[in-house]
Amino acid sequence: MKRIISLVLAVIMIASLAAVFSSCGEDNKLVMATNAQFPPYEYYEGQKIVGIDAEIAALIAEKLGMTLEIADIEFDSIISGVQTGKYTMGMAGMTVTEDRLKNVNFSESYATGVQVVIVTEDSPIKSVDDLGAEGATYKIGVQIATTGSIYAKDDYGEDRVVNYNNGAEAVEALKTGRVDCVIIDNEPAKAFVKANTGLAILETEYVVENYAIALNKNDTELLEKINKALKELKDAGKIDEIINKYIK
Repeated sequence: MKRIISLVLAVIMIASLAAVFSSCGEDNKLVMATNAQFPPYEYYEGQKIVGIDAEIAALIAEKLGMTLEIADIEFDSIISGVQTGKYTMGMAGMTVTEDRLKNVNFSESYATGVQVVIVTEDSPIKSVDDLGAEGATYKIGVQIATTGSIYAKDDYGEDRVVNYNNGAEAVEALKTGRVDCVIIDNEPAKAFVKANTGLAILETEYVVENYAIALNKNDTELLEKINKALKELKDAGKIDEIINKYIK
């Protein structure tokens, strides 16, 4: 009986390891977890996910001799999905933070992002400083689990920050008066303002940050390979070429 139990446990362990290795690229597949609501880094064009991150990931996969597969999931599930081995990597305009580093590794940075503030054109908020002015009670809309959410809570307190599943929901809340402004990356901010009349972006930046790729802490070999691929793509001007294609 003990031998049977040991054999069963061994089979379960092998199956579990196989699942992890498979998700981490052993089947020659690079599975990228993202949240495709973040133009121009990732968004839908018809049924296909396109954007800066999608194109850079495709070039990385090509260099590694792997096939790219993109999984569109909730932003706040990306880190845990990479941590457990469900996805090979997370790439979603993601910034390196101390909390995220506790659970995953990050590649070298491949792009710089700027967090800005969207307001209505008739808003009394004229600069970022107005958000922190004495007595200010403005409600701030953000996408859940993003650095915009983290920074806003640190700067203005959790009671003034309202989390939404994505940037589009936060912008809709701004349009209907449920929040007074939205903190989000500059590029999707421009897309939202262009698509919605009556909105504007404050001239002053909220924060500047670097984007990187999240990877499983146990897969240091893949981290090295991706960093090498990123360096080669940067040196060849391919990263700038992709970014300039989407951000004029």
